[in-house]
Amino acid sequence: MKNSNPKILVGMSGGVDSSVAAALLLEKGYDVTGVFIKFWSEGSSNLNKCCSLEAYQDARRVASKLKIKLYTWDMKSIFKSHVVDDFLAQYSLGRTPNPCVLCNKYIKFGEFLSRAKKLGFEFIATGHHVNVKKARKQSLDAARDRKNKKTIYNLTTAKDKDKDQSYFLWTLTQPQLKHVLFPVGNYTKTEIRNIAKKKNLPVFNKKDSQGLCFIKDKRHYDFLRRHLKLKKGPIKTSDGIPEKGIKPGTKIGEHQGLPLYTIGQRREILVGGIGPFYVVKCNYNNNTLYVANKFDRKLLYRKELVANKVSWISGKTSELPLKCKVKIRYGHPAVPATLKKSQPRAGQPLAEKNHKIKVEFTKSQRAITPGQSVVFYSGTEVLGGGVIQ
Repeated sequence: MKNSNPKILVGMSGGVDSSVAAALLLEKGYDVTGVFIKFWSEGSSNLNKCCSLEAYQDARRVASKLKIKLYTWDMKSIFKSHVVDDFLAQYSLGRTPNPCVLCNKYIKFGEFLSRAKKLGFEFIATGHHVNVKKARKQSLDAARDRKNKKTIYNLTTAKDKDKDQSYFLWTLTQPQLKHVLFPVGNYTKTEIRNIAKKKNLPVFNKKDSQGLCFIKDKRHYDFLRRHLKLKKGPIKTSDGIPEKGIKPGTKIGEHQGLPLYTIGQRREILVGGIGPFYVVKCNYNNNTLYVANKFDRKLLYRKELVANKVSWISGKTSELPLKCKVKIRYGHPAVPATLKKSQPRAGQPLAEKNHKIKVEFTKSQRAITPGQSVVFYSGTEVLGGGVIQ
C-alpha cells in the first residue's frame, strides 16, 4: 500500500467482516468510502439476505459510526443474468454450479471494480477471508518479471482456516488483484468480532449469513422446483441390495426431477424402509436416478476428473504435469493430485478460457460432481482452478 492515502471503496454488506474491513483501513489512515450493493433476490422476504433492508440499515449504521460516505449501487440485473440464470441453466443440464464463484468473477471483482475505477478509486476492499501477497522468486520467469519491474500477486489462504474463502476466488486475475485489498484475511473470526466490539460497531454480534443469498428460504431444492420444469422418473439401485434380495437395476421408487439431485446426495431421495440411499448417477437420457445404499460404495469414488474453463491466478503456470493439492468442493480438504494435459491443441495457451486439464488424485475421491469448482493449491497459495466436467 502507498503512504499517500489512496482512495479505497469498501463493499459493505452490513456484516461484521466488511464492517471491520472498513474500520481497519480507516485506522491505517486511508481515504475510505463504503458501498452497499443490491443483488437480485427471490420474493419479498428479507430473512437472512446479504442485501436486505435490514442489511442495508446495518451498513448505514456502521458507516455513520465510522463517519464515512456510503453509496448504494443496484446490480440486480447483472447479478440475475450472470449468477441466477446460470445457476438454473446448469442445474437443468445436470450440473451443480458454484454461484458464489460467478458472483465474485462478474460482480464483486468485475462490475464493482470497474465502477470503482471510473469514480477514481485506486483500490476496492471486501470482507473476504483471504490474502494477497507479492510473489517471491519461484522460477526464472518470476525473476525475469521482477527484473522488468512487473509485480506478481499471489492469492493465499486466510489465517482462519475454517472461514477461508479462497476456494471461491480462483477466477481472479493479476489486473484485479493489483487493485484489491482483503483487510480481514490475517484475522480469525473471533479476533474480528473482538475488534468490532472494541470499536463499538453495531454489528459486532451479528450472525454470519448462510445459504445462497438470492433464495428466500435458503432451500435450493424448493427454488429449483419453483423455477424449473421437472419431470418425475424411476429411482433404481446401481448395484443392488444383496442383503435384502434386491438386484442391480431394480426400481425402488420415484424421483421428483433429476435437477434436484447431485452426486453423493442423501437428502430428498424419498424411498422409505430400505434406505438411506446416495446418488450415484443421474441419467438424463432415460430420466433415471441411480442410487447406492452405502455411503462408501466404490461407485461413488473416482481417481481422476477433467476440468474445463481453467484459470490461473498468475496468468501462466509451470509446465504440466504439475503436482499440487486440490479441493473438489468448499469445505473439502485439499488432497494431493497431479495436473496433466488433456486433449491439447497445437499452440493452445494454458490460460485459454476453455482449456481442459486432467486431474489425477493420489487416492480416489468421493462424489466428484460435475459443475463444481476444482481449485489448485501450492501450500497456502491458490494457483487457479476450473470447473469439473
